[in-house]
Amino acid sequence: MSKLYHILQRLAEAIDHLVTVLGKLTAWLSVVLVILTCVVVALRYGFGVGAIALQESALYIYAALFMLGAAYTFVHDDHVRVDVFYRRFSAPARAWVNILGGLVFLLPMALSMVWLSWDFVAQAWDKTEGSMEAEGLPLVFLLKTMIPVCGGLLSLQALSSVIKNTLALTGFMPFQNEDTHEAVC
Repeated sequence: MSKLYHILQRLAEAIDHLVTVLGKLTAWLSVVLVILTCVVVALRYGFGVGAIALQESALYIYAALFMLGAAYTFVHDDHVRVDVFYRRFSAPARAWVNILGGLVFLLPMALSMVWLSWDFVAQAWDKTEGSMEAEGLPLVFLLKTMIPVCGGLLSLQALSSVIKNTLALTGFMPFQNEDTHEAVC
């Protein structure tokens, strides 16, 4: 039985690592977004030049930051949580809340994002959908692809959270302290 727990722990660690690497790479898009936004503003108000492709690029980057960064915030427990009761719970009670929240709310919502957006994204890829603006980017199909990718990453991270909290409840892994992100016993 401990071999199963070891496999599950390695799976959760692999998911966390994947999401963390992707999140750190995605974070660099914020620097690109700031520079791009400054360029768009300078062109518009400094030189009276509109740059639709640059404006759409900023929109795409903002979407990527949100959609690809959502799972990263979850793996590092930096997401929004209503802590009125949660912070007063014992570590095992918090683990139960995390398991039930992951299985009842997050996982079904994330899988629904994938399932419900699949045809929408497939149609965009089929047409290689582009911008409706003449000077816009021909990459709307890539923008729409971020919806199921976000759902998939959130699904993986929900699975990782459920695994880690279950292992903590069964004594095969220490409980996580939400304030310091360190294990507590």
